[in-house]
Amino acid sequence: MIRFEQVSFAYAANPDENSLKDISLTIPDGECVLLTGPSGCGKSTLLRLLNGLIPEFYAGERSGEITVDGKSIAKKGIYDLVGKVGTVFQNPRSQFFNVDTTSELAFGCENIAMPEAEILSRIDRTVRNFKIKSLMDRDIFELSGGEKQKIACASIDVLRPEIILLDEPSANLDYDAAEDLRQLIACWKAEGKTVLIAEHRINYIWDLADRVVILKDGRINRELYGEELARFTAEDCTACGLRSLERIAPLELVSEKRGPVESGDIKLTDFTYAYRDKRPVLRIREMDLKSASVTAIVGANGVGKTTFLECLCGIRKNKGIMWMGDKAYNSRARLKEIFMVMQDANHQLFTESVLDEVLISMPREDEEEAKRILEEVKLLPFAQRHPMSLSGGQKQRLAIACGVASNRKLLLLDEPTSGLDQVHMKLVADILNRLKKEGRTIVTVTHDSEFIQNCCDEVVLLERMMP
Repeated sequence: MIRFEQVSFAYAANPDENSLKDISLTIPDGECVLLTGPSGCGKSTLLRLLNGLIPEFYAGERSGEITVDGKSIAKKGIYDLVGKVGTVFQNPRSQFFNVDTTSELAFGCENIAMPEAEILSRIDRTVRNFKIKSLMDRDIFELSGGEKQKIACASIDVLRPEIILLDEPSANLDYDAAEDLRQLIACWKAEGKTVLIAEHRINYIWDLADRVVILKDGRINRELYGEELARFTAEDCTACGLRSLERIAPLELVSEKRGPVESGDIKLTDFTYAYRDKRPVLRIREMDLKSASVTAIVGANGVGKTTFLECLCGIRKNKGIMWMGDKAYNSRARLKEIFMVMQDANHQLFTESVLDEVLISMPREDEEEAKRILEEVKLLPFAQRHPMSLSGGQKQRLAIACGVASNRKLLLLDEPTSGLDQVHMKLVADILNRLKKEGRTIVTVTHDSEFIQNCCDEVVLLERMMP
């Protein structure tokens, strides 16, 4: 049993504001609990208190008592929790210790000196249950974001912990992969595991949860059980700032959104890319993108959506030409015309303050305009904060603010709503709708059907290349 008794916590980076405030919560063994609520409400902080990352990796001031099976975790270190508590982080890369997938699955068991035969048996069981045989013996750094998330979940399953903590586990998963995750969580429930899931994307997991805890401003706003979950409506979701409970596959929107492309738009010809082992990833003979519009690129995890964006903006050198009007752009030329918001915002935040991050993205620094952009993405109160002290969703909005400030003709976004709640997803959608009216062209990779419905004019399906 997990018990929080009047727990409050404030990070050392922001000591004047409590991330959690007077939390009292009891979770019986074997219960599946969905933790949700607006961005920054304290979901990740609650998980960090349970797995020992607070205070060993995140310093701050804590009050109250947290016990697991009647024993205070304040006296336990992270090593004491190995095998008892397993965590899948919001960014799976932050928990990898190896460069290949099979070694990653074995690492946790090896670290506690488990016999080799037992390790191999556990890996075999997990690979079968997760249906990830095709991901074994692969370079982790060549996996898609969704594939990395699958490996992160599998590495925890191999350890067979009693308590499993999932922080935004579906953030980078396509519709089918989210369904696989749902089945996995159902398996964990059937095995009697205690599962805590911090999520914005709630539609795939809502009916599996035994209880839903809605947080707001660091406090428990509502707790829902049984019949209350079944009666929860779309209007209730909106009132609580939650994502929709309706499940729509992005593929269902392809024919609905795809329209005729006019002359003078962006055209890609003979656009190809292969990895160093010569394995082809992209082969696009011809592709048209509407200018002054928002185009969504959809497809299964691992088909090359992120690689496509990286080639399009010139980060990866590929064969092929991009035409804008009657002018051709090679990889180097595209770097000067395109801004890309990456899937992991940590890769593109460099300065000492949020305001400086926006300023260095501008063609010419303009502090008043930078503050206006920060106000638009609801980050102006954090202008003097260090970017690394922000939550995952706040970092995502900051990266988008930098893209807006760059004033580039073409803006690329890779899963821009992965860490965002309903309010901030719609905020980003509104920004993109404004930008296209100003004549800017946006291409976004996304699995987010709500986002597509709110701002995307076209949906293009990218399919896996046949060997």
